[in-house]
Amino acid sequence: MSAPRRIAVLQIAAIVAALLASLTVGAAAIPLHTLLAAPFVGDADTWLILREIRLPRALLALAIGAGLGMSGAALQALLRNPLAEPGVVGISSTAAFGAVLAFYSGLSYTLPLALPLGGLAGALAGTLLMLRLTRGTGASLALILAGVALTTFASAGTSLVLSLAPNPYAAYEIIFWLMGSLADRSLAHVALAVPFIVVGLALLMYAARDLEALALGEDSARSLGVDVARLKLAVVVGTALAVGPGVAVAGFIGFVGLLVPHALRPFVGARPARLLPQCALGGALATLVADIACRLVPTLGELKLGIVTALLGAPFFLWLLTRERSLHA
Repeated sequence: MSAPRRIAVLQIAAIVAALLASLTVGAAAIPLHTLLAAPFVGDADTWLILREIRLPRALLALAIGAGLGMSGAALQALLRNPLAEPGVVGISSTAAFGAVLAFYSGLSYTLPLALPLGGLAGALAGTLLMLRLTRGTGASLALILAGVALTTFASAGTSLVLSLAPNPYAAYEIIFWLMGSLADRSLAHVALAVPFIVVGLALLMYAARDLEALALGEDSARSLGVDVARLKLAVVVGTALAVGPGVAVAGFIGFVGLLVPHALRPFVGARPARLLPQCALGGALATLVADIACRLVPTLGELKLGIVTALLGAPFFLWLLTRERSLHA
């Protein structure tokens, strides 16, 4: 068995183990055999906990992590920059801004799914603006600058909404949501986000082989028949679909798209056709394990998932910056 296949098998096994652990860990620990038997023995309380609380949370962790991991690998290949991650195209920020507007307008109190729907609308608007700003150009610099512009605008809008919040409790609620969490999510959130994420993953995999040609340079890729502008369109739209819905239902979960490709590249190589599916598995595993850690750390309240991933990712990001600086010194 080749090394990439071994890594994939190991990751799948670890995901299954983490999924089972996720279903048993919570405010009240429930033995695995009790959870698995609940639907068949009429244990209504245990089945309710499994169906309404723990299963949606685990499924969202897997889907959101897969989207973040694969998007990070695709953007690093597209921009040929090891520091690229999903936030670079601005979709995460615009999705968060859309959700914050749903908070501020009061829709989140009258319509149960207003928050994720607002996030999806923000992600869609950000994608359309990104395509508008980069239309007619295949330059990676244009993509980065458009992403910076979108992120700056969305962050400013979010700060404005926070400053205009009618009371401090509304501001606190927005801030807590922005920290990122999978607590209290339902199967309705799963049904809303996962189909978009799956389509985004499929679109990124479709672009994987052209990304391999792009590694030789844009001129070489064009000589091999790759439409660079269409490739960048596919990656941007795929990233928006894979990342935006996750932000819409869970808030910011950072650094997964940066960490996972770097962790897997030494084992599976840098070819996007091999790396992208491995990063989907790695992102799913990393997000699920981080979510389990949120529940296990003994604190007064449950830690936010975005805080855990940031605490792990920020030092790694600083190390990458230091290494890149030393390599180019």
